[in-house]
Amino acid sequence: MGRSRRPWALRNTAPLASLLFCLSPLLGGCGLIAAPPSPDGRLVVASKNRIDTVDPAGAYTFGAMQLLSAIGDTLYAIDAKGRLEPRLALGLPRVSPDGLTARLSLRRGVRFHDGTPFDAAAMVFTLQRFLAIGKLSYLLGDRVASVRATGSHEIELTLKRPYGALPRLLSAVNLTPLSPTAYQKSSRRLLNNRFVGTGPYRLVSFSDQKQRLDPFGGYWGQRPANRGLDLLTLSNSTALFGALQSGEVDVLLSTSLEIDQQAALHRAAQRGRLREGKGPALEIGYLTLLTDQPPLNDPRLRQAVAYSLDRGTISRRVSLGLRDPLRDLVPPSLPGALPHAWPSYNPGRARRLYRQAGYCNGKVLNLPLTFRSNIPTDRLFALTWQAQLRQDLGDCVRLEVNGMESTTAYRQLGDGAFPLILLDWMGDFPDADNYLVPLLGCDQEQGNRCLKGASAASGSFWAAPGLQEQLRQSAALQGRPRVALLQGIQHRTARANPYLPLWLVAPRAWARPPVSRPRYDGSGRVLLQELRRAR
Repeated sequence: MGRSRRPWALRNTAPLASLLFCLSPLLGGCGLIAAPPSPDGRLVVASKNRIDTVDPAGAYTFGAMQLLSAIGDTLYAIDAKGRLEPRLALGLPRVSPDGLTARLSLRRGVRFHDGTPFDAAAMVFTLQRFLAIGKLSYLLGDRVASVRATGSHEIELTLKRPYGALPRLLSAVNLTPLSPTAYQKSSRRLLNNRFVGTGPYRLVSFSDQKQRLDPFGGYWGQRPANRGLDLLTLSNSTALFGALQSGEVDVLLSTSLEIDQQAALHRAAQRGRLREGKGPALEIGYLTLLTDQPPLNDPRLRQAVAYSLDRGTISRRVSLGLRDPLRDLVPPSLPGALPHAWPSYNPGRARRLYRQAGYCNGKVLNLPLTFRSNIPTDRLFALTWQAQLRQDLGDCVRLEVNGMESTTAYRQLGDGAFPLILLDWMGDFPDADNYLVPLLGCDQEQGNRCLKGASAASGSFWAAPGLQEQLRQSAALQGRPRVALLQGIQHRTARANPYLPLWLVAPRAWARPPVSRPRYDGSGRVLLQELRRAR
């Protein structure tokens, strides 16, 4: 493996993945072993996503959401083109003139896996249960005051304030309806290993490492194209990589898979050896800057750091081109995004700003960067950026990198422990509000400092006069007025630089022929029910 001519570049790890791809004893050279199909026609789908609970009120990981999307339904769904489509709801909510009451008509003729009819009472039971015990109860509780049945198949939501993205909120898989019969004794406690919903599959057995799904014969919609699924979890990325190639696994999800292995599978798909599906890029990687303490309480230094970030080179070197550079806190596919809000790499402008702040002339800014030590790409990013700054701006700024296990880092974020830290975020449903509020929201502020709220909990502590009112206004609007206001909020945030967007992460999945190419919905989940094996 050779080094790039640029002295700060990391070694290219792609050849290692290619070597593994060709020399694994399971492969037979550079081809894939043609493993015989499962005798019962089932498909095996694997990932690195350990699932601790199948209760929608307790689930929050990507793996749990992927599972729930196969065994549950939602009132609304987001299709592959980002369009809203009613599922268990019939049409859009009917909203009162003041925007505080919304009525939804529900689909008739739907049954839960245990035969219980789906109706308004079941939906109210589910939503009230989620409000009472949901780990992510704020999704609903911050916006909805109460819910009640106004007919056998009609519910009414009373909102705390007008909320234009209500249908998108109701596409969140955590809100999938549950059978009141099955959950009667668990209305105020989690039921971690059992699920009774209305989805295209029934959960036959569950453990944190394997879930068995059978098609639900009484499903109201289109039946699954396969005879059932076994969802497997392996903690080792190399084991997953090899299992797909050996034929032990039919479909492999990219989540938490090592980046060089993802690149190798991507190349195999380009050569026709695998079938690759790519979902919407809804996960963002970003840097949080501590804005209320030296040195980054100086806006000039935050702007200088913004001009010091070479996203293009970092993306090529760290993600091998699989992650697109990002200059926006909202994924570009969502209404309200502003794709070029943050400045691009400009070391000349950065140097001038460092000088204005008193650096470069024999004085170097020591800037501590914390990365999550259990996430390989975080470390690669830190070392790449450190080397780039050493070469291009070494007389002005020195990056001091420090690794910390992610759980420990998350616990210390709200304490203002990190001047600069690399994090990621994916909204619980695809809407700009679900990206801006978790980073910019503030319940108590003093000037440009957030004392309490999301901005403080995320480690930036940044606030701005009138910003919270703008966020509230944007939530109540729809269409072009909402988009304009959301873009204005981002433009204002980009000038202050409390966060620096870094890259976009799109999920991928690979299937062994003759299994069909995986397709994703607009929420970033594989449509497992569409997977089929060609005869």
